[in-house]
Amino acid sequence: MTADYSARIDRARSAMAGVGVDALLLSVGADLPYFTGYDAPQLERLTMAVVLGDGPASLVVPRLEAMKVADVGAIDILPYDETDDPVAIVAGLAGDPRRVAIGDKTWAVFVMALQESMPDAAFGKASDVTAALRAIKDEAEIESLAAAGAASDRVAQRLAQTEFAGRPEKHLASEVRAMCEEEGHDKGWDPIVGSGPNGASPHHGAGDRVIAEGDTVVIDFGGTIGGYHADTTRTFCVGEPSSGVAAAYSVLAEAQQAGVDAALVGTEAQGVDRATRAIIEAAGYGDLFIHRTGHGIGLDIHEDPYVVEGNEQALEPGMAFTVEPGIYKQGEWGMRIEDVVVATDDGPRNLNQSSHELVVVA
Repeated sequence: MTADYSARIDRARSAMAGVGVDALLLSVGADLPYFTGYDAPQLERLTMAVVLGDGPASLVVPRLEAMKVADVGAIDILPYDETDDPVAIVAGLAGDPRRVAIGDKTWAVFVMALQESMPDAAFGKASDVTAALRAIKDEAEIESLAAAGAASDRVAQRLAQTEFAGRPEKHLASEVRAMCEEEGHDKGWDPIVGSGPNGASPHHGAGDRVIAEGDTVVIDFGGTIGGYHADTTRTFCVGEPSSGVAAAYSVLAEAQQAGVDAALVGTEAQGVDRATRAIIEAAGYGDLFIHRTGHGIGLDIHEDPYVVEGNEQALEPGMAFTVEPGIYKQGEWGMRIEDVVVATDDGPRNLNQSSHELVVVA
């Protein structure tokens, strides 16, 4: 199913009108492919979409990259040569705007140059326009997320049959990334593999530590299909878990399911966080749950809505986000369960179906 880029740009124009933005300028980052179908590389040469509130939409792109840009029928493609000034081209297209919204990930050198070229314009964040639009996934986006999640489930099933003991974390991480691509991800990303005490660091980078008997091992892995991300975490135990680990994991599994069940249309995002946290705190592990419950996911692996205390945004149909509580005992072990969930009118749709059990491996 092909995205309707014209409709997306029309929605952007409506959102721009709502916040008083005259020109939307999008460079590197997920906003650009969302509205144009083109995912620009991060280069010293500027690539930028210019969307005017009451005019055409254009994509300014280096000529040597232009052959990579598909004509999606919604935007004029304007290649420039090496001796051209792309900042001047963009400023000329923007005209004399009062307020500009510029891509959040635009390189500072280009932001500063554009500000100098449009001294009378007030600059703000493009996410003030784009975040709410991208947070609601259409059917094609959800199916891409579902395909990516299913590929991750197949990896989880393979990991349950994999030997962990005696291997450095980084060697297992390389195998996990390869599995992601073998199971269908266009590109796997470098997974988190945290064994034993390293598992208590939620974003641990896989290193030289050799996985040993008795370790819990947190593996956070995924990749993309059609640009849309999978983000899955499963926890394994090398040999039978200790009673302390087993007790904590039972609480974690209950909390994660409670978070999924709470992800109903109309529920505030913070309500999902509260659902997971209440169970973990009641069991006495509250101080060991040290991060938010989740984050939105799509073309960016982290995007709106954020599932955290203080976010009163009500969940809407089509919002996709992770539910990933964790318990981390410093110096000893960590554990986390993570699924991608979509809020729907029929209730939460969990895009991950692989086992939530603490899987015992050799």
